Amino acid sequence: MMEPIVVVGAALVDGGRLLAARRSAPPELAGRWELPGGKVEPGETPEAALVRELREELGVETAVVGRVPGQWPLKPPYVLQVWTARLLPASPDPKPLQDHDELRWLTPAELWDVPWLEQDVQAVCEVEQRLG
Repeated sequence: MMEPIVVVGAALVDGGRLLAARRSAPPELAGRWELPGGKVEPGETPEAALVRELREELGVETAVVGRVPGQWPLKPPYVLQVWTARLLPASPDPKPLQDHDELRWLTPAELWDVPWLEQDVQAVCEVEQRLG
């Protein structure tokens, strides 16, 4: 059996709000919302991958706070792990640089106002419990 490849997702929280990112590609995912992130590269820790991916995708500098309990299956051999993160004080505001065409800060009351990708729903439920 093949070892799963970890994809990290960021529960980027600022002022009690969660950052959601709308996919622009690939076509089957475009228009749906996700927690930004990406694949962990060989020899990279999930935390380092998260910081790198957020820099590449959103142009921000972040600090990883902690892992959200759970792991969610994606298309084999991938699995999603989610980590909470915060913007560093000197970081610019997030911008959709790669794979996304819109970003939105969601309050706890607005979390379900966007159509999340199916694979992110359970992770967002876990994050929701920590936002309140």
